[in-house]
Amino acid sequence: MPLHVILGANGNIGNAISQALFSKGISVRQVSRNPNKVNESDELMQADLLNAQQVHQAVKGAEIVYLCAGITYSAKIWERDWPIIMKNTLEACIAKQCRLVFFDNMYALDPGKVGHLTEETPMNPKSRKGKVRKQILEMLWLAVKQKQLQAMVVRAADFYGPKAKNSFLNELVIERVKAGKNPQWTYAGDKKHSFTYIPDAGKATAFLSLQENAWNQTWNLPTDPSYPSAQEITQMLNEKLGKNTKLMVMPSFLVWLLGLFIPPLKEVRELKYQTAMDYCLDPSKLKKEFGIKPTPFAEGLASCL
Repeated sequence: MPLHVILGANGNIGNAISQALFSKGISVRQVSRNPNKVNESDELMQADLLNAQQVHQAVKGAEIVYLCAGITYSAKIWERDWPIIMKNTLEACIAKQCRLVFFDNMYALDPGKVGHLTEETPMNPKSRKGKVRKQILEMLWLAVKQKQLQAMVVRAADFYGPKAKNSFLNELVIERVKAGKNPQWTYAGDKKHSFTYIPDAGKATAFLSLQENAWNQTWNLPTDPSYPSAQEITQMLNEKLGKNTKLMVMPSFLVWLLGLFIPPLKEVRELKYQTAMDYCLDPSKLKKEFGIKPTPFAEGLASCL
């Protein structure tokens, strides 16, 4: 059986990719500091992605490596650690002749284009985190240009799904409404926003990795084009659950004030444009090339209840 390796195992996306690969008869090695099995047959390997030797050992024997790592949500830590993680991963994949799939977000892209993000949207970040993402993407594409390895970048919007961890939508909206509490949002509740369903992201990433004509490209993952606002989602949840909650929107001054005491809020300030403006991810390239369609948002939302 072919072997695929998940670097940064056991996050929402890594687990979804692992399940999809297993369903296709592919062996999976879970790699992290404290990995757990997703499928009964999974191989486990402890490794620190900041340690080059351990990363080399982790990808040994793999056909394809998926870099799905999530690190502490801090610009300072991103600037320190992400370039090392990408360097170690690229060098290991090149040395062991593995293909690399990098699971990316939208931070590196031009904030002025956030209303319609495609695979052709230029990188022009204004935030510190966005500049880090641009730096590591340039490292990856340089290696591809120099024909050192084959790679692929897959991108998702903000993700959601059943029991999702560290999901803005799950934690601030869905779970709060389920508990009868008012949901929370930042900057603007009436702006449309793309959300990628985690099972869709996992299945599409696994599928793309097995397509010879998908390599050395960027792909936006399946995302429902209905782009609901936080207000619309709150209304949908109230109707489904028989609740009467009201969306509480934190304006700029409150986000700034609370950010003095709540580190995650301090970290999201530089990404204000993502909720203060319409944020729409266009997955039409994937649909056109392979016919892959997203789960309708209403259906995905129902699965979270």
